[in-house]
Amino acid sequence: MKKDRGRGGMMVHPYRGYGSQQEIFVMGRVFRQAALGRAIPRRGILRDTADVARRIFRRGLADAQVEIRVGENQLTLTTDRDGYFDAHLPITSTLPVDVSWHSADIVVRASGQPTVRTSVEVYVPPPEADLLVISDIDDTVMFTGVAEKLKMLYRLFVRKPHRRTAFPGVASLYQALYRGQTEKAERPILYVSRGPWAIYEMLEAFFQLNRIPVGPILFLREWGISWRKPWPRRAEAHKRDLIDRMLALYQDMPCILIGDSGQHDPEVYTEVVKAYPERIKAIYIRRVDSDPKREDAIQRLREQLAHTQCELVLAADSVLMAEHAHGQGDISARGLQAVKRDVAAHHNDPD
Repeated sequence: MKKDRGRGGMMVHPYRGYGSQQEIFVMGRVFRQAALGRAIPRRGILRDTADVARRIFRRGLADAQVEIRVGENQLTLTTDRDGYFDAHLPITSTLPVDVSWHSADIVVRASGQPTVRTSVEVYVPPPEADLLVISDIDDTVMFTGVAEKLKMLYRLFVRKPHRRTAFPGVASLYQALYRGQTEKAERPILYVSRGPWAIYEMLEAFFQLNRIPVGPILFLREWGISWRKPWPRRAEAHKRDLIDRMLALYQDMPCILIGDSGQHDPEVYTEVVKAYPERIKAIYIRRVDSDPKREDAIQRLREQLAHTQCELVLAADSVLMAEHAHGQGDISARGLQAVKRDVAAHHNDPD
């Protein structure tokens, strides 16, 4: 999304897409953004606060016409009442198989507004991709302090991307999973979050700053709270729907699920294994607290999966996850050593 430099007006923000050689999905939002007054400086805390407020209170533009083209494949649809579009584009003209990232060209037209043209990347795994990774973000990749709600909101909306904290070894672990045993795999890694779409831009910057492999960031829900819809949809229900959608999209590809112990990830993931007993290779759960009752509950879930090929690994750090992945042949020895090195460096220099 091109920055409006405070001028406001109609904006188009597409989110990185994903798909297969049969179909592609591209989401985004068309919205009106308030202009900034001339009294607000270009830099400083006042400008930061004003930009956060504009991001939270954007008004979606309903019924805008969105035209999407990927190669020779094209689709036209309209935005919903909150300004979102969710394009499902069937692939009838084959895409190149020697690249993983394709460009989706987007043209948006709305009454009384100038036409906006933009583009976004779409990930299609190469034919040799052998593993799908679906990962939570909050308290799995990035510390958000979900247990401390007010601090979580501050970190999500106000703290700059470079001030947010990635767990030690996360970047090297996800790079190892992305590259695989051969270190050339380019596997699909799909991320989900309990957060709102409004923080997408900050998370994009966070991933880049921390050298975490990029992938489509599939947020769970829109937090657009209104009198008509005062509460967002339950996160765990939407997460399960997204996982079902990804497993259907990538058909027989085996999958690893990564989450944390603080919320509902172990329960949701266990139900996924029961529904797809042959698809899920492992569940990695980052331990974010030391509550004995919670650990007992996760142990009971582990016992429920004892008869399957999937092991639920409750891990205090990224090293245990990497060791298990290496033992299964999912990452290389070099990848494992990189995770160990990064975690050790963090312990030696926690600042």
